[in-house]
Amino acid sequence: MKASYKKYILDFKRPSGTSRGVLTQKETWFIIIEDQGKRGIGECGILRGLSIDDVPNYEAKLQWVCSNIRLGKEALWHALKEFPSIQFGIEQAFLSLQAKRTFELFPSDFIEKGNPIPINGLIWMGDEAFMHEQIAQKLAQGFRCIKMKIGAIDFGREIAMLKSIRSTYSREQIELRVDANGAFSVEEALAKLEILASLDIHSIEQPIKPGNPQAMQFLCAKTPLPIALDEELIGVFDTEKKATLLQTIQPQYIILKPSLIGGFKGSKQWIDLAEKYGIGWWITSALESNIGLNAIAQWTYLLHSTMPQGLGTGSLYTNNLKSPLTVAKGNLYYDNNQKWQPNLIEVLCI
Repeated sequence: MKASYKKYILDFKRPSGTSRGVLTQKETWFIIIEDQGKRGIGECGILRGLSIDDVPNYEAKLQWVCSNIRLGKEALWHALKEFPSIQFGIEQAFLSLQAKRTFELFPSDFIEKGNPIPINGLIWMGDEAFMHEQIAQKLAQGFRCIKMKIGAIDFGREIAMLKSIRSTYSREQIELRVDANGAFSVEEALAKLEILASLDIHSIEQPIKPGNPQAMQFLCAKTPLPIALDEELIGVFDTEKKATLLQTIQPQYIILKPSLIGGFKGSKQWIDLAEKYGIGWWITSALESNIGLNAIAQWTYLLHSTMPQGLGTGSLYTNNLKSPLTVAKGNLYYDNNQKWQPNLIEVLCI
């Protein structure tokens, strides 16, 4: 058994605004395992400036993993506790190696019968005209759940846009989620949550910056609309600390990004704790290529959640790797009439 890694730069079709600035490119890394004539591939979806493993020795850690690939999936996962994106890449690569077909990691009716996964339509941060354009596009595409990034422009203008949606579509017609990415100050957060609640918002992700559990606990206790933790989960490795965080803050929801929290195994730990404490959850991708998105989607389908998931980032890039994943009428599908990019692994191994 041997392994190698490959860096790949994804180019955005248009600059995409986040709370950490405007993105034009997204770096990702692939791990390729070879054993007895078979190959498996996994994506290490690091997000610079957000991932806890955004560290200077990241590539050196990938080299170490490839040198020690014979340790196997479980031993490597535990050895990579502080590198959750590489944990996720290793999980995928071993599952891919063992699969009948390279990219069918979790056989199910999602693959075999084309059953859908409901997803939200994501509205990126930008100027008012751009955000209105995206809203109109998502509604025309049949989305019934829209997630809007807020905190980048004036709050009053963001509220005006949300009001314009609500003036046309009731909460029964369109579910509205917002993601503040920690943009609100502790002092102003509750007042802003009250304004948002008047617009029948489903939930808000991470209203204040992570790392202030007492303030977040207060907000979750007093909030007029459900709060979902997102960045708050990053960097919490031990199961006991995960339990303490959830028991302390008592959020209404948690958002799980496998690339940021230790892959499938790390995400399942959070899910088990959330269900123990009566906390809701859903899964979200983190700007992976179609290889990582495919793995997350197949795993998510097996969780049998009826909530719209955050799995619609595959069309953002000009040079994404061609896959059977398609989005239609607010759902993600695995379309067996579409094929994976020919010789994809060979291309990545060059």
